[in-house]
Amino acid sequence: MAERSVDVLLVGGGVASTTCATELRERGFEGSILMVGRELDAPYDRTQCSKGYLRGRADRDGIALREAGWWDEHGVELLTRTSVMKLDTAAKVARLSTKDEVTYGQALVATGANVRRLNVDGAQLDGIHYLRAPGNADAIHADAEGAARAVVVGGSYLGTELAAALVEMGVEVTVLMQEGVALERHYGATAGGWFQRVLEERGVRFVGADALGSFKAGGAGEDRVGAVVTEGGQRLEGDLVVVAAGAVPDVMLARQSGLELGELGGVRCDAGLRTSAPGVFAAGDMCEWDSPLHGGPARVEHWEVAAAQGRTAARNMLGDGAAHDEVPYFWSDLSDWASSEYVGVVGDGGWDAEVVRGSLEQGRFSIWYLAGGRVVGALAVGRSEDLDHARGLIAARTAVTGDELGDEAADLSSLVS
Repeated sequence: MAERSVDVLLVGGGVASTTCATELRERGFEGSILMVGRELDAPYDRTQCSKGYLRGRADRDGIALREAGWWDEHGVELLTRTSVMKLDTAAKVARLSTKDEVTYGQALVATGANVRRLNVDGAQLDGIHYLRAPGNADAIHADAEGAARAVVVGGSYLGTELAAALVEMGVEVTVLMQEGVALERHYGATAGGWFQRVLEERGVRFVGADALGSFKAGGAGEDRVGAVVTEGGQRLEGDLVVVAAGAVPDVMLARQSGLELGELGGVRCDAGLRTSAPGVFAAGDMCEWDSPLHGGPARVEHWEVAAAQGRTAARNMLGDGAAHDEVPYFWSDLSDWASSEYVGVVGDGGWDAEVVRGSLEQGRFSIWYLAGGRVVGALAVGRSEDLDHARGLIAARTAVTGDELGDEAADLSSLVS
């Protein structure tokens, strides 16, 4: 027999669960809510771990998603350092790591993702870091204070943000990446090249079109990393290494609980984020949903997307019957030197054309990504207003031409049909 019962169980202590709880209360839901998270801290803004928090500009209270008293004030019970070990979706019972059992009326599974760890020679050496939580950022910051050189493995959003933060802390940084240009897989070579130049002007060195081969000891001792050796044979010296090799969806609980998994590696959901189990929803990095905007299964690993999905799940718990059709949005910054915003539904096929609006030279531009004559994504630097038009064009699947998008005299609002 279960020891207690709740109306809504939120599995995962991140932003998706937080926005779900917030939306439920804001819409007048008065039932009981229990959030169970394995994190050491109450829900926090994970994006700040590679930005202000890593650089020492914010403390843990400063990155909290809600003030400490919010949870009690809104009747949301929060359990940290606790995991849901299994969901019996037929009986609607959750077994916790505390040995307690909880029956639930409806549940949200938002277990997020785990960092992808690289299994190469030397991976056990001290001084090799992965970033996911504030504790990881603390360890990187502490190592950086005594370091002269660092190697960042990965040229994605996280890798470039880490490089910017470490340079600001006075460390000489080399970025090793498989791409020829930083951020190329996400933004394309034109935008990626612009961001790479921003970092190079601050002293960051890039080694592209190569991959990690092994870690080598050196420096402070035999048990500590001293260099990275690439598959191409280059030796990159570093007193510390930070690996930004992406993440993998955490579907362990979902698999053990019999939830259906999708072809993209996440928990399979319909357009309303309902899983294969009645009354169970999913959101965040491990959610793979039937997206009206993507035109099929989609899984998007971004903090802002998880937040939006938490709100959609809450609406559907209350019976709205809403499809999650919000255009994905995210942002990134390189210290105080450059910030970017992006909206898009780019799928596996990517895009077949890019259109620049504005000036790369002046650092105020947007790049529009087209597939089959329709906008599937847009990146903005200093032109946030362009993203509102991009959202409309993406949602409406409006046919456009490069000339129309690139002409700054053209009224973008007139293109949305």
